Amino acid sequence: MCILFFKFDPRPVSKNAYRLILAANRDEFYHRPSKSADFWDSSNEILSGLDMEEGKEGGTWLGISKKGKWSALTNYMQPKIDKNAKGRGALVSNFMTTDLDSFSYLKKVSTEGHLYNGFNLIAADLNTTKGDVIYYYGNKGAPEPFFLNPGVYGLSNSLLDTPWKKLQYGKQLFTDVIKQSQDLAKEDLVQELIKVMNNQDPQLPDPAIEDQGKDYILPIMNKYAAVCVRCPDYGTRTNTVILIDAEGHVTFTERTMLDADINQWQTSSYQFKLQT
Repeated sequence: MCILFFKFDPRPVSKNAYRLILAANRDEFYHRPSKSADFWDSSNEILSGLDMEEGKEGGTWLGISKKGKWSALTNYMQPKIDKNAKGRGALVSNFMTTDLDSFSYLKKVSTEGHLYNGFNLIAADLNTTKGDVIYYYGNKGAPEPFFLNPGVYGLSNSLLDTPWKKLQYGKQLFTDVIKQSQDLAKEDLVQELIKVMNNQDPQLPDPAIEDQGKDYILPIMNKYAAVCVRCPDYGTRTNTVILIDAEGHVTFTERTMLDADINQWQTSSYQFKLQT
């Protein structure tokens, strides 16, 4: 399970404004093997964390490239999982390496959506002559991807902007922070967004989550109904913040859990400029 919030404005009026502000949590079993965010190879072209689970190596939940490709994935919460379905993490990795634009890629994915368990996928081209272009597709929603207008969005384990209480609450906290974004130093903005993503206040009751998750979600509902999930062996193990300013400078910050220990965390940051 994961949650993310983002605001984008392809052509900000002020030089101090950001084209994209994103804050995201990766929720996963603490012991599932993965690599922290880093560039994939010596070309320093694609930046992401990587899943290292046997059979699903190389998949990811969130990535960005210097060419301006950005993609993020969340699972769609469903009571029953098809263990023979295709690995969803490859959907992000494949977009990062394809020559297809975001719409064409999601259009292709939509024809194969039935081969996967439920997912939501965002794909973006952030450095085009037309300005930043972002599309969304969820295989439990509309049959084709759709274009996202500039604005603020929230995504968890249902369709985009489904009004789960924790999503609405987190989105309001996120919005309150980004309203101050032009007045905050970059480092302070990053820390304020990480603080939002570590909010553990449960937003209950929430019949929408209960209805979608059925009986299996009830035992952990009190923990799951918060922006930051904290269960004994499962929960939020990575916070990611991405800032892209008006001139295409990218700041990518990841705070990740070490050794499956909720008391040990490491923060790393990468900065680069999108290629023109």
